Parts: sequence; structure tokens; C-alpha cells
Amino acid sequence: MDDVTQVNTVLSGYGPVGQAFVSYLAGQGGALHRRYGVEPRVAAIRASSAQCQLAAGAPVPRRSAWGRLASLEETLERTAAGVFIQAIPSSPELRQHAAEEAMIALRRGVHVVTATKSHLLSHWRDLEAAAQRQSSMIRISGATGAALPAGDLSRTALRGVGCTTIRACLNGTVTYVLDRLTQGASLANAVQEAQRRGIAEADPSADLSGEDAATKVRLLAALAWRWNPTSIHMKLQPVDTDTVDMALEAGSRQCRLRAVATASVDDPYLVRVQLEETKPGDPLHTLEGPEKAVVFGCPDAGDVTVSGGRSSPLGAALALVKDTIDVAAPRIGFL
Repeated sequence: MDDVTQVNTVLSGYGPVGQAFVSYLAGQGGALHRRYGVEPRVAAIRASSAQCQLAAGAPVPRRSAWGRLASLEETLERTAAGVFIQAIPSSPELRQHAAEEAMIALRRGVHVVTATKSHLLSHWRDLEAAAQRQSSMIRISGATGAALPAGDLSRTALRGVGCTTIRACLNGTVTYVLDRLTQGASLANAVQEAQRRGIAEADPSADLSGEDAATKVRLLAALAWRWNPTSIHMKLQPVDTDTVDMALEAGSRQCRLRAVATASVDDPYLVRVQLEETKPGDPLHTLEGPEKAVVFGCPDAGDVTVSGGRSSPLGAALALVKDTIDVAAPRIGFL
């Protein structure tokens, strides 16, 4: 492409996802601008107590060389950032901080791309109103399934198609653990193996309880049906020691046990996560390891299914890259 849109980004959070995002842009930035006409550049990185600004093409310095943490307003102004990217943990302790920083960016007309979920659940309407006032965009692919483009389907691709249900396996840790249980592993060993492979977090409680999968479906339902995530209730069936026998029994019948998160327009503001035996032919049955899938039920058009997108820091980082291109790319012709 002859015309290239250069966009400066400010990244909040430099854990595994943030590092994968920076590394990917450093290695693939040239290919991105050739393919899409957009050249994203990380102009600044912010951590909990320090930050660094990066000259074009410069590597990230050692943490010891980072400077003081300036206000976000100052950082956005100095970098002339067009996109603010959030890759901080989705913890209750950081919820308010994440919300405040996103609001600051939106009020300045800066687009927000986030993989952080916590503040989306509590501040959805406030974020939406701030974005509308400044004609800014918010993209949340990294919070709804990483590399799996389920958020894009919910947000725009199914408009007018008549989606009435969402049925999903959106937690790669649980899918992997359930398959290991079916193969005869204990719950503790299955979780440890998932952690060793980098699939599971150090604390997998939100995964095993069903909360993480339910959270992602809450966000998909908000995009699809304009539900306020704050008002959505959850009913969760956890993966625990009692699940071992269920998984073995499912396997003896050539089925696979899955933790399935569901939502329906006929049962508004409720997301359920239940352990289900899935049979061959079911898109959720075919998942391997940490893969994910969503089945959007569309009575008139037929079900629309998206699957794949293994859980990993790189998968979440690629979702941030995709969303950054989406908000920054020129929209002409077929684009």
C-alpha cells in the first residue's frame, strides 16, 4: 500500500501479554504496514511504578533504566498517541485504576484497546458514554477470547442475522484439564501440567470455578444484545474433585466433558456455566487442548461457529494488534 498510517500507542502493562505485543510489533511492523496500510508503534510503556518512552525502532531498555511514572495525560500528550492499550491483570485491585486510565484516554479522543476485563464489567456504560462524546472507539478482543475473533462477530458481523443464543467454551485451561481428566489424570496433576505448559495461570481458581468463561460470555452478550455487563448474573458449576468421575464416564461413552457457558435473549441478563457431555459433531466436542469455540445460535441463518485460538500470551497480544489495526486503519472501499 502506498499510503501508510502511522499510529503511536501507549501500552499499560508489561507482563507476558505486553511483552509479546511489543516483541511482535518489533518483528512484524514492516509486514503490517505493507499488508494493511497501518504502522503501529509503541511510543511508551507504563508499569506500576515506572515507564519508558521509545524512539522509533529503539529496543525496550532494562527496567532499571526506566523513568518515573508520569501522569497518563502527560504521557499521551508527549507521545501524540492515537491508541491506548491495556494489558494489565484483570484483578479486583486494579479495576478502578484500569477504568480511570481508559476514561482519561477516551476523554482525550484516544482509542482504547484492552485485554483487561475487570473494568469492562463494572464501568461498561461509563466507558461507552465517554467514547461516544469524543467519537473514540473501544475494542475488547483480547478480553473475549484472545486470538479467537468472537468479539468481532458479536460486535458487528452478526448484526441483522438474528443471533439469539451464545454457547461457548472460552477457557482454554478448563478444556485442557477436562481432557486430561478423561485420560485418567487427577485434578491436581492436570492443573499442574496446564501450568507447566503455560496454559494455566499460577492461580487457576477463576478458570476452574467457571468465572472466567462466564465473564467472557457476559462481554459477548453485551456486544451482541447491548446488555449491561454489570447487571448480568452468573450461575456456575465448577470443575472440582467430583468432576473426575464425570469426565471418565463421559469418555467411556465416546463423549467429552466440557464447561459450557451459555446466554440467551429469552433468559435475559443471565449467564450459566455447566458441565456438559458433548458428542461427536458438536463444535465444542472437537476442541483440542486449550482451544476455544463459540457457537452463535441464529435460528433463521443457522448457527455460526468460530473455533481455535489457543490460550497464550501471544494469542492475547495478537488480539491487541488486530484491534489496533482496526481502530487505526483507513476505511475506504472494501476496508
